[in-house]
Parts: sequence; C-alpha cells; structure tokens
Amino acid sequence: MTGLSDDESSILPFIPLILRGNSFYWPPRPLDALKALSSGPGSSLVDSGETLFDFIVDIRHELGLQNEVDERWPKSVGKGYALFFDDLIPRADSRKWFGETVPSLANLMLRFPVILENHYKENSTHYRVCEGNSADEKYSGEGNQRSHVDTSLRILHSQRPGIVILSQELIAVLLACALFCLFPKAQRWRHELPVINFDGLFACISRAGESQENKIKCIMHYFERVCNGMPSGVVSFERKVLPFKDNSFPIVYPKASFWSESRIPLCPFKVMETGTIEDHEKEALEVDFANAYLGGGALSKGCVQEEIRFMINPELIAGMLFFPAMQDNEAIEIVGAERFSKYEGRHDLLFCILHLSIHFLKDS
Repeated sequence: MTGLSDDESSILPFIPLILRGNSFYWPPRPLDALKALSSGPGSSLVDSGETLFDFIVDIRHELGLQNEVDERWPKSVGKGYALFFDDLIPRADSRKWFGETVPSLANLMLRFPVILENHYKENSTHYRVCEGNSADEKYSGEGNQRSHVDTSLRILHSQRPGIVILSQELIAVLLACALFCLFPKAQRWRHELPVINFDGLFACISRAGESQENKIKCIMHYFERVCNGMPSGVVSFERKVLPFKDNSFPIVYPKASFWSESRIPLCPFKVMETGTIEDHEKEALEVDFANAYLGGGALSKGCVQEEIRFMINPELIAGMLFFPAMQDNEAIEIVGAERFSKYEGRHDLLFCILHLSIHFLKDS
C-alpha cells in the first residue's frame, strides 16, 4: 500500500488502528485480546452479556478510550448488554452467539488491517461511468466513457462533493468495531459527526421498550448472517452538494422565495395508500428527509422511518462513521445496501422478523 493522501488520512483519528509506514496495525494488547476472543469462550471467558461488556471496557481501556472524560459511560450501558444477552434472548441463542458469532467477529476484526489496506490499494481501480443503477454497475469501470474518481474511505466533509465505495466485507468489519465500541468518540462532535458506537443502543434498552430489543435483534441477525457467509458486493456513499452561489456548476441551491413564488407545476406522481417504501418495486429512488445527521436516532432509542431502515439495512450505519451533518444544500445518496430483516409495526409496536431468506437481497 502506498502512503495515504491528506483526504484519506482524515479518517485516521476516528478508527482504532495504527498506521505505521504504509501498513495498518492493531496495538499489541488489543491484538492479544482479539486473538483470545477469536478462540471462543473457553479462552476469552466471554460467554454472557456481562462478560462481553467487561471485555469491551478492557479493550477500550487498552486503546486509551475509557480514559477520556467524554468517553465514560453511564451504568445503563453495562446493564443493557447484560439484560439483552442474559435475560431477553433465549439461552440457546445466547450460547450460539457467544460460541460461534462472537469468535467469528473477532476473527473478522483481526483482519481489519489487511482488509483496509486492500481497500486503499483497490481505490485506483474504481471509475465513475455514465450509466448503471447498482453500486457494482455504476462504478465497475466496464463500458462507457470513464474517469478516475477517489472512492477511498475518508471523511466526506460538508460542502465538498465526494463518494466512498466500501466492500460489504469492510462494512462488516466497521460494524463489528461499532458493536465492540472501538471507535474513538472524543473529536466526533467537533467535526459534526454522528455517534457510531453501539453503546447507546444498549443503554436505552431498559427504558425504550420492546422496540429497542428488536432493533438489537436486527443487528444481531445481520452479524450472524455475514459470519455464515460474507456477501461480496459493494455499497457506495455519496455526498451531493448544490452550491449556494453561481459558479461553473449549472444548478445552484434555490432561495426560499423560489419555492413560494414558483408557478412551475410538479412532475406527475402517485401516492400509494398501502405498503412500505422498502417493499416498493426495484429501481425506485427512496428519499428520507428526517435528520441532518445520517441515521438520526438509529443508534439510540429512535424508532421511526429512518431508524427502522437502518436496522433492516444495517450497512447504512457505516456511513455514520464518515458523514458529518448535512447542510440545507446537501444530500447523501447510498446505493447497494442489502436488506437483512423485515419488520411489522412502528415505534413501540416494532416487531423484527429475522429470517428473510437464505438469499442475499439487494436494495437500492
């Protein structure tokens, strides 16, 4: 791997790895902890929600995270991990989680340095092409006129258009790190970045009701699925910006008076009285206006449109790592995120139906 550019280096303060020369590494003690975890409960002694939380606290301490004032957690976080894994899910599911899924996630995280290095190596092979609907088609570099575009993992700053393309494997690694709360938090609010660690999900479980429990079940099911068979696609995350002032771009962000004074008719549209946005026919553009911060309250106790969608398509959560808040003239487009779960109801009535299909379903 060659050296990172300044843009690519922008992600370094927000991930738990060390960059030494042109290679990524886990610090020695967290590396040893992950190796023990990958060997199963017999070596790691992680076999319950309580011991899982103890492991998370210890590895965060080794990474220097628990020492920061704004990194300290309320007692509800530990109680939430214990409540979910030790009381709320069936004992057989808990044994399978700690005996199979957790060691697999540890092995995945051990490969984080190699997976990330390969991501930056492959960045030069991605091209923007004129046509194509899926992330795989749109950036495959096959056919049509093409030009190189930076698709590497980095902070996609406000007012700067840009795109990040991540393999589903890299996304799985990032979400595993979020489950174990390994991303540094200290400077995220300073850069208007949303939360990314999962501590808030568990902290809210005792007071947010059954909907919070089922949100975590969706995430749990996602990890079980990718550990049983890693999908091989890619997901694109793009920040789009309409400039406030006239420049070389042919369209600028309109003033408020444009909408109030406009006499231009809307294009034809159809209102569906039944069904959900995620079950609509393929190739539809799905739009959400909920929150300036990507994900809204997905990783806390939120449980309406945006938050539910992030639970049934957990790969969307990865964008919360590197997208600062949107301004009025910005939008975020995500293409290729896979749907892993179904649900019924909304808010307090949310019920998660985990077993969709043995096939990996694609959603735009």
